[in-house]
Amino acid sequence: MAVKKFPIEAGHVMMFARSIGDPNDIYYDEDYAKSTDQGAIVAPPTFVQSSAQFDPDYFLRPKIGEEWFGSAKGPTGISQKKEGGGGGGSGGGLHAEQHYVYHRQLKVGDVLSAEAKPGKSWEKEGRRGGKLMFNESVTEYRDQNGELVVTATSVGVRTERPATSES
Repeated sequence: MAVKKFPIEAGHVMMFARSIGDPNDIYYDEDYAKSTDQGAIVAPPTFVQSSAQFDPDYFLRPKIGEEWFGSAKGPTGISQKKEGGGGGGSGGGLHAEQHYVYHRQLKVGDVLSAEAKPGKSWEKEGRRGGKLMFNESVTEYRDQNGELVVTATSVGVRTERPATSES
């Protein structure tokens, strides 16, 4: 994910904290937040994931006139188009893990930029779908001063072929 400008705003922090059911006053109450070691309203863990809404090309973000993840009757809303009319094909993929390293707390007023970089790749033999292929994507979030504040690592996994049922 590449984001040029991701502002950390009090209203966004409040709505995010509400959406995850976290009642900690550090996310809501400016007077309380000023009395803490952080000295300001801070963003909850995982908040940087909401930067996707600032990326116009993010694949889960709806685009007018285009199919998008969740837009139709099927499980994803995206039709599988087979090239050449033939079958065959690969297995499925899924989001396997997410890791965050916080180099400092995100505070209201920060303006972040994000740059995605490839991470490690590895394989493991699976039981029902053949080989499991793992890939990391590392996103670095930097503040308005260019300082690294969060490193987010996402791990995806794909199977070599569709999984078969065990008997």
